[in-house]
Amino acid sequence: MTAIEEIYEFKQLCIQTETTIRNSRQQGAIKEELRADNIKVELPNLQIISDNYLEINKEVPVCIEESSKTELYYCYNCNFNTNNKTILIQHLVLENVKLKHTGEKLFKCDICDYCCTTKATLKVHVRKHTGEKPFKCNICDHCSTTKWYLKLHKRKHTGEKPFKCNICDHGCNTKSALKIHIRKHTGEKPFKCNICDHDSNTKSALKIHIRKHTGNKPYKCNICDRCCTTKSHLKIHIRKHTGEKPFKCNICDHRCTTKSFLKIHVRKHSGEKPFKCNICDYGCTTKATLKVHVRKHTGEKPFKCNICDHCSTTKWYLKLHKRKHTGEKPFKCNICDHGCSTKSALKIHIRKHTGEKPFKCNICDYGCTTKATLKVHVRKHTGEKPFKCNICDHCSTTKWDLKLHKRKHTGEKPFKCNICDYCSNHMRYLKTHMHKHTGEKPFKCSICAYCTITKLSLKNHMSKHTGKSQFKCNTCDYYTTNMSSLKSHV
Repeated sequence: MTAIEEIYEFKQLCIQTETTIRNSRQQGAIKEELRADNIKVELPNLQIISDNYLEINKEVPVCIEESSKTELYYCYNCNFNTNNKTILIQHLVLENVKLKHTGEKLFKCDICDYCCTTKATLKVHVRKHTGEKPFKCNICDHCSTTKWYLKLHKRKHTGEKPFKCNICDHGCNTKSALKIHIRKHTGEKPFKCNICDHDSNTKSALKIHIRKHTGNKPYKCNICDRCCTTKSHLKIHIRKHTGEKPFKCNICDHRCTTKSFLKIHVRKHSGEKPFKCNICDYGCTTKATLKVHVRKHTGEKPFKCNICDHCSTTKWYLKLHKRKHTGEKPFKCNICDHGCSTKSALKIHIRKHTGEKPFKCNICDYGCTTKATLKVHVRKHTGEKPFKCNICDHCSTTKWDLKLHKRKHTGEKPFKCNICDYCSNHMRYLKTHMHKHTGEKPFKCSICAYCTITKLSLKNHMSKHTGKSQFKCNTCDYYTTNMSSLKSHV
C-alpha cells in the first residue's frame, strides 16, 4: 500500500469516526468532543498515521470521555487529568504533547540561550528583547506582552481578586499568587539555596537571593551609577530622582515611595509594634529594626570599616562612619554654610536657626532639639549614670562622656592645635582654644557689649543681669553665678 493509499484510507476512517461521535453526542453517550489543531499524537489502536498525513491533514479529532464519577478529562498519554476542557486542550495543543513528556525544548531564542517547548512561548520571550508590548490597557498607559498579563493588570483597576484564602480573608488575582500566599500560613519554603541555608517560598525569590552571592545586579539606573538586583527595586530607586511618592497616608500628609513603607508609617499612628524582642521588652515596627536591636544584646557588629578598626551594626551606620574619614557632608544648610553628614543631622541643625525645641522636660522647663539630648537631661533629675568606668568608680550619663573620662586615665589627647603645642581630649575644647589665636568671641550678650569664647562663660555672665544664681553648694545655702566661685567656696 502506497503512502497516498494509507492517507486516503485513514481519511475515510476519520470521517466514519466523526459521524459515530456526532450520533453518540445526540444520544448523550459522550458529553464532549474536543478538537485541537496541529497535534502530533499517537492515537490508540491506530497504526496507520504517517508523517505525510500529519503534514497534509492538520485536523485530528481528539475525543475524551468524562468519568462517570468525577467527570474528569484524561490525557491518554500520561496521568494528567482535569475537570476543565480548556486546560486539557492547553496540555495537548500545538505539537506539545510529546515535548511535555520528553522535556525536549525545540524552540530556541536566537538572541540569548533561552529554550522552550512551544513557538508561542518563544514569541512572548522575544518581546523581552524587543520591548514589544502589543496589549494596551484601555484605562491607563500600561502595556503588556501577553493578553493574559493584560487581564491580570486590569484586575488592579477593578479590584477583582477571585482566588480566596480559606485560612484568612486574603484574596489574590491569580491562582499561583494564592498558592504562594498559603505558604505563609504553612511555613513551606520549597526552594533551597545551594550556597547557604536560605530557603524561599518562590523560585523567583530564590533567584534574587542568589544574586547576593554572585553580586549580579542586572538592573542599572540611567541617571546615576546605582545597580539593583530586581526591576522593582530599580523602579523604587528611580523615584528618588523623580521625587515621585505615589502612596499617601490617609491620616496625615506623609507620602511614601512604596506601599510597604506606607504600611510601616501608618504604624506610627496606630502605635502597632508587631515585632518583639525575646530578650527584653523592646518592640518595633519592622523586622529589620528588630534584627539591628538584637545586635545590642549579642554585641554583633558585622560591618567593618576598611580604613580603621570601627565596626557597625548596620551597613548604613558604616556608611555614615566613613564620612568621618572622607569629610563628606552632602547635606547643606540653606541659611549658613554648615554641612551635615545626614539629613536628620541637618534637620536638627536648622532648629538652631529657628529656635525650635520640640522636646520638653516634664520635670522642669528645659527644652531641646533632639530626643537623645532630652533623655540625657532627664538623668540629671533621676541621678542615673548608667555608664561605669572599668578603671575607677566614675560613672557617666552618656557613653561619650565615659569615653572622654577614660582619656584621663590613658592620657590620650587626639585633638592637636596646628598653631601651638596645645592638645585636647575633646574637639570642643580645641575649638574653644582656637578662638584664642583668632581672637574670635562668637558668644555675645544680648543686653550689653560683653563677648566671650564659650557658651558657659556667656551663661555665667547673663546671671549678673538676671540675678539668678546658677550654682548651689550642696552643703550649705551658698549660691553663685559661676562654677569656679563654687569650687573656691567648697
